[in-house]
This record gives sequence, C-alpha cells and structure tokens, in this order.
Amino acid sequence: MAVVLGIETSCDETGVGVVAGGRVLGAALASSMDEHARFGGVVPEIAARAHLESLVPCLRTAMEQAKIEPGDVDAIAVTSGPGLAGALQIGLAAAKSLALAWNKPLYGVHHLAGHVAADTLEHGPLPERSIALIVSGGHTSLLMLGDLARDPIAHLGDTRDDAAGEAFDKVARLLGLGYPGGPSVSRAATEGDPAAIAFPRAMLGQGYHFSFSGLKTAVARHVERGERNVPDIAASFQEAVVDILTRKAVAACLEHDVRTLLIVGGVAANARLREVAAARCAAAGIALRVPPPALCTDNGLMIAAVGDLLAEAGHPPATLGLSTDSSALLTRAVCV
Repeated sequence: MAVVLGIETSCDETGVGVVAGGRVLGAALASSMDEHARFGGVVPEIAARAHLESLVPCLRTAMEQAKIEPGDVDAIAVTSGPGLAGALQIGLAAAKSLALAWNKPLYGVHHLAGHVAADTLEHGPLPERSIALIVSGGHTSLLMLGDLARDPIAHLGDTRDDAAGEAFDKVARLLGLGYPGGPSVSRAATEGDPAAIAFPRAMLGQGYHFSFSGLKTAVARHVERGERNVPDIAASFQEAVVDILTRKAVAACLEHDVRTLLIVGGVAANARLREVAAARCAAAGIALRVPPPALCTDNGLMIAAVGDLLAEAGHPPATLGLSTDSSALLTRAVCV
C-alpha cells in the first residue's frame, strides 16, 4: 500500500494531503481568499505569492498529522493543470524538488480528475461505470467515467460560456454580495422565494452542454430595472442553475444506462444542489455520490487520491521534465 503525498496549487488554495490505500492520513490547507476578496476575484500574482508562503508550512502540518517522515513517502502527486500558470508553477517546482531530494516517483495530475477522486476518499472505489458532474468556478462538465487510473474520460457535455461557479460570482457582484459568490448567494437565497422570478433555463433541450451567460444577463437586466429584492433574485437564480445541472445530469445517466452519479467540485457544496439532486436521483433509481463540503473545494487530498490510484495501477511516473498546462483538457487522470 503506497503512501502518496499530494500538492494542489492551481488557484487560491494551497493544499497538501497524504493518502494511502484510499485512506486519509493527513492534510493541511491554506487559503488566500481573503486577500482576493477586495478585488472581487482571484488575482494571479497574489495567489502565486501566497502559495510560496504557505506551501512549506502546509507540507509540515500534513506530514505531522500523518505521522510520516520523507522515507515513508512512496510517491508524490501534483496538480500540473489546468489552473493559474504562476500558481501551478509553485506547486510543480515544490513537487519536483521533493521527488528529486527524496528519490520518489512523481505524478502530474489533472485538477478535475482530482475532484472526482476526492469522492473515493469518502465513499470508496468508483463503480465500473459512472457519470460525474463537475461544477466549479472554472469548469462545468458532464463526464463518462470508467477506471479513473486506466481509462480515458469521455466528455458528454461542457459549458459553452460561463461555468456555474463563475455565474455565481458574477451574480453576487451584481447583487452587492460578497466574494466568493457561491456561499454569499446561497446564504441570501435562504430568505428568498425560488419561484419568485422565472429566470431562463438555457439549452435544456440541446444535449448535455451548458450555458449560464444568458442567465447571468437576465439577472443583470432584472437589477437594471430597479428590482432589488436580493433574496428572491438570489433564490430564483440559484434554482435555475440547480434545475439545469440536475436535469441534464439525471438525463445523461438514464440515456447511457449508468446507475451512479457523482457531483463534485466547489459548487457541489451548495445545499440546494445536493437537495434537488438527491430527490431527482432517488426518483430515477440512480445512486448519488457527493463528497462532504471540505472535499468539494480545492485540496491536496484529492490530488493525493489520484496519485494513489495511479500508483496502484502501476502507471509509469512522470520525468522531471514534467511541465504545467494552464488550459489542460481532461482526457485522462494523469496530466503529462
């Protein structure tokens, strides 16, 4: 059973995790979110500098929690794409240094595969076939999965414009709510009526691709007309996003005769999304798997989990020539 150390620095969270045999041994996470909040979004240079400051303390904390020394580590996994170019470079440089100093194999991991693998730390191995709905600040995709470490990943649908989390951030800004937009819109929505405003559901009858730009624009037009019932707008917007995501995900499972749906990524922490997905999956006879909120956001454990699967599958490690790819397409869990 390999002990795998994972490093995640793709955006504004510095994460280090230690996993062995699908079990969590230790983890540490540092966020620079507060430093970005006054700008209304992530500033790449601030994120990169924060990773420089936080990575070594996170490494020490995670290894102390896991009660391991460098000699106990069997492999190192690191996010090599996609993400902010400067932020990815910090994590990769650290991972290469450790791999060289400790003489350990190195795996470059695709960030989105990490979100999928995070669920295995809570619910165990994936079935032979499953569909994953990835919903985050930068990505919204429906994926057909087999063996995550061995098989290619097929895209059933992707967003054509804004990702779901990006739409939450932009609507939060329109409504004068805080950053990040997901939690602030969700909090405001608890006091509102989700049926108050009939916001559009784009592309519902057009396969499994997504579009949230028109929905965001509809909210903007609503605000421009002087209608400022923030709880009702937040609740109605959130309901539209959740309706689109869950309808397409369940339809994809039924069409492809897949009985397990994973919902992962930062937006998967949204309580209303979890509630509606659970109801629709139960009605359709589909098993729903959603990681706990702490494993939905970016973290080092999810990267270690992919490394754990790759090591178990005997996947060849990367060379020290491994580079980052800030716009890497998701076709396999390993990112080279």
